[in-house]
Amino acid sequence: MSFRLNVAASLLAAASPVALFAQAPMAGHDHAGHQSASPETPPAENAGETMDHSTMDHGAMDHASMDSGMDHAQHNGETPALAPNHVHPTDTALPYVDGSGTARLPAAQGPMSGLHAMSGDWMLMAHGNVQLNYTDHKGPRGDDLVYATSMLMLAAERDLGGARFALRSMLSLEPTMSARGYPNLFATGETAGGAALVDRQHPHDLFMELAARLDVDIAPGASVFLYGGPVGEPALGPSAFMHRASAHYNPEPPITHHWFDSTHITYGVVTAGVALPQWQLEGSAFRGREPDEERWGIETPKLDSWSVRLSWTPTPNWAAQVSHGFLKNPETLHGDQNEHRTTASVHYADGALSATAAFSAKNRDPGDTLTAWLGEITYDLTPRHSLFGRVENVANDELIPDHDDPLHDVPFRITKMQAGYAWNTPIGDGPVHLALGGSVNLYAKPAALDAVYGDNPWGYTLFARLSLGR
Repeated sequence: MSFRLNVAASLLAAASPVALFAQAPMAGHDHAGHQSASPETPPAENAGETMDHSTMDHGAMDHASMDSGMDHAQHNGETPALAPNHVHPTDTALPYVDGSGTARLPAAQGPMSGLHAMSGDWMLMAHGNVQLNYTDHKGPRGDDLVYATSMLMLAAERDLGGARFALRSMLSLEPTMSARGYPNLFATGETAGGAALVDRQHPHDLFMELAARLDVDIAPGASVFLYGGPVGEPALGPSAFMHRASAHYNPEPPITHHWFDSTHITYGVVTAGVALPQWQLEGSAFRGREPDEERWGIETPKLDSWSVRLSWTPTPNWAAQVSHGFLKNPETLHGDQNEHRTTASVHYADGALSATAAFSAKNRDPGDTLTAWLGEITYDLTPRHSLFGRVENVANDELIPDHDDPLHDVPFRITKMQAGYAWNTPIGDGPVHLALGGSVNLYAKPAALDAVYGDNPWGYTLFARLSLGR
């Protein structure tokens, strides 16, 4: 019964923007030269669906993924040139598009396609996704499950003459699934029923973003901005995994999620920054505690933590960032520990290929410093066929939650290797796309974990995704 409710609710979430924008014009639209960060570049025969979503932060959807980006600093009216299968910026376009929150990604990712409409001076945008998955992780700690993930994003932006104002909302109906989420071997983070979630991925909250952004020009090519709201993402780490083109088709979240981007849903965020075409410097105040198990409501915002991030976008093909933050009591089960997190990442895109390399170190205070690194890639063989992969390595001390076990709190270095394939096609002449695919996982672990995980744990995930835009 709960599975049927989850699937039905997810389908409703994906269908909602279709009904809302059923009367909207579907021609491509460029709003003041803004570019959106998403790998969802439609094939040439559907080029009319493409639009530049200057406010959307959630484009590449992996398992309830939502990614859009808005390029708040480009206001010269220049638009990306539409290549046969991918969008590449012109020489006058900015070298970046925005990813999740205020993060930057390479402009060569191309814009997102979806639904839009004009209402007076406001540009309205919608993007949705529903994905049905079957995953099977082998070994003593493994599990199999059929589950659905979903997202709905609505955004609005208007030009104020020398300034831009944007409103963003993102929602997911993943709270309809069990609090234990779905299998993801060697993943840790958050709780269910007061117990640590281990080898599981927690569901996302109903409200993933409720935020606003104001950009004000201060000189040609330079602006200052203010971003924030009751639910948002601080300036810490790379663009979250479901927003990166390099993870566009990957149906599984990284096991390094809580090293890089666990703050992508934060209750209480204020970010201020300075944006130039090749540089962005920003700082955030935000709530350090991760979301709790009650995923339907909005938790009390706080500003008890901070972060700073410097981003560099030298060309449309490259984006890099370094960031550092202090998180006050981020984990419920480690309530007496704060965290100092340092990250660095590099993103590359050339239209057909997108790749990310990232490193993170989280220093628990008091406690050890645990490091992680990640590399992931998506390569479009043709407009219909894509390959993707991910390799990640992490030192994790939460794999044995039993306090009486001698291995409890012992850090183990785990490597996950994943490879997959996806096929996609538009459905009819509209903006809805279907993607079918799957991935296979292998793991490398210390022998000390053989009794817990078996000699050779492995797993696979199959998925079918309906989305507005590719």
